[in-house]
Amino acid sequence: MRTYQELVACGQSAALRADFVMGVIGERKNSDTYRQAAIAQRYAKKENVTISNYRKLLYDINGSAVPDNYSANHKCAAAFFPKFVLQEVQYLLGNGCTFEDDTIKDKLQANSDFDNVMQEAARYALVDGVCYGFRNLDHVELFRATEFAPVYDEENGAIMAGVRWWQVDSGKPLRCTLYEIDGYTDYIRREGEELTILREKRAYKLTPVAMQDDGTVIYNGENYPTFPIVPLYGNYEKQSELIGIRETIDCYDLILSGFANDLDEASMLYWTLENCGGMDDIDLAKFKQRMRTVGVANLDGGDSGAKAESHTIDVPYESRKEYLDILERRLYDDAMAFDYKAIASGAATATQIKAAYTNLNLKANQLEYCVNRFIQALCNVAGIDDTVIPTYKRDSIINEMEATQAIMLAANYLDDETIINKLPFLTPDEVEACLERRNVEGSAMYTPLNAAQAGAEANTGIVMGE
Repeated sequence: MRTYQELVACGQSAALRADFVMGVIGERKNSDTYRQAAIAQRYAKKENVTISNYRKLLYDINGSAVPDNYSANHKCAAAFFPKFVLQEVQYLLGNGCTFEDDTIKDKLQANSDFDNVMQEAARYALVDGVCYGFRNLDHVELFRATEFAPVYDEENGAIMAGVRWWQVDSGKPLRCTLYEIDGYTDYIRREGEELTILREKRAYKLTPVAMQDDGTVIYNGENYPTFPIVPLYGNYEKQSELIGIRETIDCYDLILSGFANDLDEASMLYWTLENCGGMDDIDLAKFKQRMRTVGVANLDGGDSGAKAESHTIDVPYESRKEYLDILERRLYDDAMAFDYKAIASGAATATQIKAAYTNLNLKANQLEYCVNRFIQALCNVAGIDDTVIPTYKRDSIINEMEATQAIMLAANYLDDETIINKLPFLTPDEVEACLERRNVEGSAMYTPLNAAQAGAEANTGIVMGE
């Protein structure tokens, strides 16, 4: 692994620094982190790598293996992994995050797009294992684990530099950027050429200060107090959420695909041939394919008495369905995901719903910790007070009537702001707007909330204010 000390040792030599950049990219592509992230990205796109590479084989009379192009070979890929990732991200960040200081979001991300950026960053982190956020002047850009390679300090393990690369196609130029504390340098490698500098190192923040007579603008360069690229990890282990459940997903997909193949093979129809010992696997497969497509076959056995006889058996449905159900339940348990089927039957109480969310809450707590560290690091780069921790309203299923009744029964002991904040059917923006309207109307006016309190008095016998 190339380190920051090795980059410093390159000095200002353009050739040595270019070799360092290419070495960092090569090491990253050969790392376990890159390989796992590349595989996880395919699963996140509903592409099962294992069954995509699965091939049925036949053997000829000489024992040589050839692809089986005659029998059914369905490849069914279930969307468990993208569903688990989407569920965790939206559960924690679906309603965005809230700061005590409303201006922090605008300082971190221009155009008030910070919540969307955080959702995208969290999704990348859960799929790849890590996502990198680059503080670029007034907004945050995201780099995936398959396009950015960090360069660590040998002494304290901190990220002191990094290389981002991209290439439209294998025959197109390779573009990459070396990020350092004191600026960044753009490189390019055209086909058949070595890596060369496209643009010399420049500061991260350029401010125009003057314009010459010929129209040339003079800029004042400024950098950040720390390295402007910070990592967001999806969990404490700093690895993709696919690890640990991929094998179970593969097992589910292979069984489901095999079930589809059996149904396609005419309800497990098979043939027995007599006096046809000279046929190898390929000949038998051709015979089977002809019977499926044409329905008849010519067995010219002469005096050998060759004949064919068909047999049918029932598809083993119940055992496969039961095992698929077992695998599905295990996937939800191992992924610590919420399974709506657990509360889909009947009117679930608040206690039942809360119990069903136990695993997802534990997992979201872990992601929340990682997100908070990421936001604090971005605030530190941007020169914002990094001690402010955001809050989140988790997007979960609740029994709204039961929750609202509980709030109204306790309304005598709560202030109006707390009551409105606790109402489950209001979004954070609606809560803020409601509070503003109540402040304008005045606390003495009769409002819907006062009516609800009056109803609570009638139901409980408690007089508000006593």
